[in-house]
Amino acid sequence: MNAEILVEMKKIVKNFGKVQALKGVDFHVKKGEVVGLLGDNGAGKSTLIKILVGYHQPDEGEIYFEGKKVKFRSPWDSRSMGIETVYQDLALVNLMPIWRNFFLGRELKKRIMGINFLDVLNMKKISIEYLKTIGIKLRSPNETVAFLSGGERQAVAIARALYFGAKLLILDEPTAALSVGETRKVLELIKETKRRGISVIFITHNIYHVYEVADRLVLLEKGKKIGDFQKQEVTPEKVMEIIAAAAGIGAS
Repeated sequence: MNAEILVEMKKIVKNFGKVQALKGVDFHVKKGEVVGLLGDNGAGKSTLIKILVGYHQPDEGEIYFEGKKVKFRSPWDSRSMGIETVYQDLALVNLMPIWRNFFLGRELKKRIMGINFLDVLNMKKISIEYLKTIGIKLRSPNETVAFLSGGERQAVAIARALYFGAKLLILDEPTAALSVGETRKVLELIKETKRRGISVIFITHNIYHVYEVADRLVLLEKGKKIGDFQKQEVTPEKVMEIIAAAAGIGAS
């Protein structure tokens, strides 16, 4: 297997009752590569990713990670190998402060007189300082997540994944519902992630958002892969045309 490839999915099939969500899809991501995974609603993007992270099991097909065949039984399995996913809902708790969200489920502890306590001061310090290292300056680690902007919330979720050693970062519609300015910030954060040598899968239906940062574009429609292009091989307009034609609605 090509040593440059971080993850490879071969001939992935997934059925939900009589609905065939994926029809033998091949998909791969190289080390340090940003791949835009594009398609209309119902194309199979989310199903493919949920299989990659262990949320669903494939009916057919194989998955390889760093050259080894793997079978993720749960998202915890994939996370333990360095696959981190930031979903649209971000898995952040609105009523908790930044530092609690940053270490959610992975809290640091200190032992005093044989008793474990949360190492609150250290978690506050790490969360706010790490955000600064990737260019995100927030006012205080005690600020409640509910009061952050959409772009700041994305930054916290992405920074958390990077801090915990992600090798592959999966972003599910990271720019959905963001302003132009906040979208720009998130795209810059993705570029920083790539500079750190981390692979990224950017799931979206908006070609213009992913085109700037992607190295390669993979197109899905109706559970099939209908395109796999280096960015320089195709324009955003051509991508939309291919997807529209595959969906049977014609280019507009």
